[in-house]
Formats: sequence, C-alpha cells, structure tokens
Amino acid sequence: MAEIGKWNKLEVLKELDFGVYLDGGEHGEILMPIRYVPQDCKIGDIVDVFIYLDSEDRIIATTEKPFAEVGDFVLLEVVSVSSVGAFLYWGLMKDLFVPFREQKQKMEVGNEYVVYIFVDDISGRIMGSAKVENFLDKTPPEFKEGDEVDLIIYSQTDIGYNAIINKTHTGLLFDSDVFRTLHRGENTKGYIKKIREDKKIDLLLDKPGYEKVDDLSKKILDKLNEENGFIGLTDKSPAEDVYNMFGISKKNFKKAIGALYKARLIILEENGIRLTPKP
Repeated sequence: MAEIGKWNKLEVLKELDFGVYLDGGEHGEILMPIRYVPQDCKIGDIVDVFIYLDSEDRIIATTEKPFAEVGDFVLLEVVSVSSVGAFLYWGLMKDLFVPFREQKQKMEVGNEYVVYIFVDDISGRIMGSAKVENFLDKTPPEFKEGDEVDLIIYSQTDIGYNAIINKTHTGLLFDSDVFRTLHRGENTKGYIKKIREDKKIDLLLDKPGYEKVDDLSKKILDKLNEENGFIGLTDKSPAEDVYNMFGISKKNFKKAIGALYKARLIILEENGIRLTPKP
C-alpha cells in the first residue's frame, strides 16, 4: 500500500492527457499530474514517487523531491503565517502546515525551525511540529558510552546544545565539549559521553577517551610530514587554532601529542611540535 508522506514505488495503471494513474493499493488509483510524469513513462512501469495531499486534500503523486519525509526531523523556513498556523517550504508546491498547537513559540516568516513531519491522526494531513520532544522515545536508551551516533542539533541553551540522537532520543552537548560553531538543523556524527542515573544523555563530537588517540596521532604525524617536520601548535595553543588545523578538541590534541612524545616520535618545542629526526 502507498504510504502518504513517503517515497513509494508504484505501478502505472492508466495514461491520460493530464497525467497517469498509479496503483495506490488501499488508497485506490493515485493521480500523477502530467508535469511530473517521467519521459517515456508507460503502463506497467514502476515509478518512484512521493505521495502527499494537494490543496484540496486529494492524494497525489509527484517526482519532486521534498527536503524530508514523514518521520524525519528537518530545518525549514516559514514562508507564510495565517490565522490557523504557519506554512514552511519543504520543496513541494504545497507548503508544510504547522498548526499553532504544534509551535513552541509563534513562528515568524523568514525564520527557520527544526520540525518533525507526521501524519495527523484526525485529518490525515501531513503536518509539522516544532515540539520535537513529543516524537522521541521515552523508554530508557540502549546506547553505551562511546557509541557513535547520528545527531541533529535542534536548539541551544545556556549550557550547550540539545541534539536528537538517531531520531529516537535527545541528548546534550555541553559548551565545554564543543570546539566549533554548531547550527540549528545541522546533521553531524557524535558519541555517547555518559548516560546519567536519570537516563539523560551527555554527548561528545569527538570519540571519547584514548580510543581516539591512535587516529589523531596518525593525523598529526601526517600533517608534520606535509609541513616539513614542524607545525606551530603546542598544548598551550588556543582551542580554535587546534580545531582549525585538525578538526578536533584541544583535549584530544593534548592526549595525542602526549602519546607521540612518549613514543619519542616528536619533540615539543616552545613554539611548536617537531618530528624527531630519523637516525
């Protein structure tokens, strides 16, 4: 059966002057208007289409690509506001509706918000919600410390950034563990730092502990070789300088150069790091 708000592979049943009808299973025949019909499309073909409701709440198929589908969290811009809610552009002719009840604060035209896309149980319409926490799993997380996860940054607080973890849970990146600028709606890799007794989750952008050191050590050695054996960074360099060169936190940088120094692969000088001369 065709799923509303998602991509579907459907069979072409009829060809007409204004488009083609597709087999929508329990939804019956679904129209794909002529402007979306692929060239040389014919009866019996299986086409990849996105299913949604048009302005008259009729199920319709399109080959246009929305920025996200039902079940996704995504950053979208408000293009208009009415007496019933806001409308966000998501790549289709019909904008995504976010009713007032699904807004954390009143949405304004031109602003961007992270929303969850869902099908409303009552109306059957595709909608968005800025109350993303309502669509996350409330059960205890099964993550382990050190697990790599996919993050979506959705808000900033006085102490850090709130992030959606693997589309199921929420966690916090503390400012003290963030060494680059993060943006709302950004998708990035991260790691589980700690799961607290209250089941809240602390996050990191870098792999925690000494497990990361070997990878970083190689990166530092490669950079030293590229720069003729010397780079102008030390354990006292600003964290931003470290991140700009290696994309890592200063904490992990210090661990890595410590390991290299103990292995006698580098010399720590006052204004930088030098490769140990080969015998």
